[in-house]
Amino acid sequence: MLKKDVVVIGGGPAGMAAAVAAYDAGCKDVLILERENALGGILKQCIHNGFGLHNFGEELTGPEYAKRYKDEVEKRNIPYMTDTTVLSIDENKNIVALNSEKGVVEIEARSIILCMGCRERPRGALSISGTRPAGVFTAGAAQKFVNIKGYLPGREVVILGSGDIGLIMARRMTLEGAHVKAVCELMPYSGGLARNIEQCLNDFNIPLKLSHTVVKVHGEKRVTGVTIAKVDEKRCPIKETEEFIPCDTLLLSVGLIPENELTTSAGIRLDPITNGAFVDQNRETGTDGVFAAGNVLHVHDLADFASKEAETAGCAAAEYVKSGLEKTRDIKIKTDGKVRYTVPQRITADTDVKMYFRVSDVFKNVTFTVKDGEEVIFSKKAIGAAPGEMEEITLKKETVEKIKSGEITVGLEAK
Repeated sequence: MLKKDVVVIGGGPAGMAAAVAAYDAGCKDVLILERENALGGILKQCIHNGFGLHNFGEELTGPEYAKRYKDEVEKRNIPYMTDTTVLSIDENKNIVALNSEKGVVEIEARSIILCMGCRERPRGALSISGTRPAGVFTAGAAQKFVNIKGYLPGREVVILGSGDIGLIMARRMTLEGAHVKAVCELMPYSGGLARNIEQCLNDFNIPLKLSHTVVKVHGEKRVTGVTIAKVDEKRCPIKETEEFIPCDTLLLSVGLIPENELTTSAGIRLDPITNGAFVDQNRETGTDGVFAAGNVLHVHDLADFASKEAETAGCAAAEYVKSGLEKTRDIKIKTDGKVRYTVPQRITADTDVKMYFRVSDVFKNVTFTVKDGEEVIFSKKAIGAAPGEMEEITLKKETVEKIKSGEITVGLEAK
């Protein structure tokens, strides 16, 4: 059995950032496990730019961004095993993995960082009637066909869901010669970044139909069209608004799900809102020495933020191995409903605490607040907030030290 101080599961941008951070924090015995044949995760197929502005101060494509972190991993000679699928983790941090060359590999880890990323929600999770013809793809699958394999999935396209991948693929398909007829979004607002709506839809005159959904897929061997309809306030289709759109391809961009099968199999509690683990300010889960970061913890809008969060987990994992993590507080973090969730969900020490969160609706002229009981201990103003863009605040150590109760509330006030 291999023995390692820190094992990082997942070799995407978060996993590599966590490994580098752990190494730089003084823990040199680090191993990365990656199920694909190369490091980089999903960014290998994200050839659009927009990565790296926060972390590197320049605009990079996905592969360029991933290579920056891979270069840092290799500069430090941090070992990694590709073509390696982790099968199980137990409560004692023992890992069983399957490697394409070595077969079954057993690893005894002193600390584990979960960075498995997320996956797309498939058609089977949606209530769409109709046949099951060829031509229905998740947006990420279509992205891989176009950017990696060089195939065009279709010519006449409708996209369901306005998440960032769907918006980016609307532009990508257009640039490859396809005709994107519409992007339909169930909610009354887009789930993607404002810049992607502008650059991917408006710049190409692609219509965005808010409060619309696909109610039926038509076709036998191949998609021949879809029926869309407007939805009411309860998100139920309005029969009188149904409209048939002829097309040969339907792309689904209907949400991302953290890859948490390993997390749950290890007995780690999940947050029902994020579908990721409950963590503290160090991104440590309910199991001592097991950390989580990146899209496996909650879905980020920017890879830069996922990497930064992973650095927090990496540094904490190294500290855990070296001397343990002191836990002097037990402060729960709840939200007011206008803020849907926060990460972390608890504070266990008097230290600076960086929180990421998303709001439940579109708000303008907002003030984010943190309350200890009825007392406002932190506030921050913003022009607006939307579900598609993640927010962040930092509670300074001196603020955390003054928290009197065992529970604080993150919320917002809007004019």
